[in-house]
Amino acid sequence: MIRSLLIANRGEIAIRIAQTATDMGIVVYCIQTNREANALYLDYADEIIILEENPNGSIYLNVEELIRICKENKIEAIHPGYGFLSESPYLASRCKDEDIMFIGPNDKAIYTMGNKGMARNLAKKSGIPVLEGSTSNITNFKDAKMWAEKIGYPIIMKAVAGGGGKGMRIVRFSDELELMYKLVVNEAKSAFNDDSLLIEKYVENPKHIEIQILADKHGNAVHLYERECSIQRKHQKLMEEAPSTILTKELRNKMGEMALYLCKKIKYHTLGTVEFLVDKDMNFYFLEMNTRVQVEHPITECITGIDLIEQQIKTAVGEVLEFEQSDIKIKGWAIELRVNAEDVQADFSPTPGIIDKMEFPNCSFLRVDTGFESGKLIPPSYDSMISKLIITGNDRQEAIDHAIAIIDNSVIKGVKTTIPFFKSVLNHPDFINGSYNTSFISEKLDKPYFQEQDEEKAAAIMALQAYLKENQNIEKNMVHEDSSVWASKMRSKLF
Repeated sequence: MIRSLLIANRGEIAIRIAQTATDMGIVVYCIQTNREANALYLDYADEIIILEENPNGSIYLNVEELIRICKENKIEAIHPGYGFLSESPYLASRCKDEDIMFIGPNDKAIYTMGNKGMARNLAKKSGIPVLEGSTSNITNFKDAKMWAEKIGYPIIMKAVAGGGGKGMRIVRFSDELELMYKLVVNEAKSAFNDDSLLIEKYVENPKHIEIQILADKHGNAVHLYERECSIQRKHQKLMEEAPSTILTKELRNKMGEMALYLCKKIKYHTLGTVEFLVDKDMNFYFLEMNTRVQVEHPITECITGIDLIEQQIKTAVGEVLEFEQSDIKIKGWAIELRVNAEDVQADFSPTPGIIDKMEFPNCSFLRVDTGFESGKLIPPSYDSMISKLIITGNDRQEAIDHAIAIIDNSVIKGVKTTIPFFKSVLNHPDFINGSYNTSFISEKLDKPYFQEQDEEKAAAIMALQAYLKENQNIEKNMVHEDSSVWASKMRSKLF
């Protein structure tokens, strides 16, 4: 087992990793930057590396600087968390060169599964259903047009190196293709320094289901069932639940087995997530694989009782898996709400700033993973996540009831958040009955915030009163003006 670990990340995931690493007796190193000099995650470090960041970049994206820190401080391992360099084959390769343990799969697996085209082709060769799509990377508009016409609209264009919902556009008609192609290319070049893309047939209104897998270096692998991730905006997840309402036992096992088969084909180890789309006829298709810990991993921990970060570290250093597939059972239900500093009425635009007050209920069915507390600054230079609220119940309805109670009794002041949005979703009939899909926000929500019937009536009455009052003022002004004109005319006649 390793004795020291550098967390190459920040925020709530840095705290999450630090807590488990500390429990395992590992000395935790964190990086203090001038962007977040008083960050909460620093309180969880045994040792702090103080750095002045280049204003044009981030230390969390600087491979050589991270390697230097480990070498100078004799740190044995790097945990990249999620985002930043978590899916960088170069970081994994450099760690191997310098005899530093990388808490993740090897560089070859990261590269293969991180390239959407290669991952798709591997899935197809492995007998896993894939959507009709381009068979090679597309690097010019001529090829994009050829593949679009061959596949047939609607299609979706994806940056080959994409992730986090970036570099993706849906095209439903041929006259949209050129504009959408330019948008994807520009975004891919900016975000990933790679403007190649692939094209797939687009599935209208699918369910987004992901399978959590865990594998060791000795050929053992298990899946930890699924997470439902269909509540999305701009291809980015906002809330998740585990398990899913739509999977039968047979379909769950089939998807799990195919996810494991794919991982064994590339001798994958540690944590990984294989993502699928499920259409209205319950056909499923490989989407992509994430070779890191997911933001939504806590809900899997809640329904299985397994600490995924602990298992990720153990399998990375070479330990044998502690359990078999038959040992893993689903217990209860879990829902995760990503509380972001965003204005839901302004198309979820970020609202960085200082949190004046933040309080969540203290109860047995709530777990709060957060990188902030009252008085802390949410910096504009990073993502807008404040906290993850992980709510459990013995069954789905109880988990929903608990989630509504948590939202009703949570307080965040100083910045606008996604809390009103969650209340709207949790009270929506399509969410309650489990029939929602990835088009839920765009097609089902009248507004991205919730109002009780009484609140709506009160708002309507107030609006009507304001309207009537304004009309009265206009009428008075008109009468006054008319009478003044009449009086002046009369005066001119009389005098």
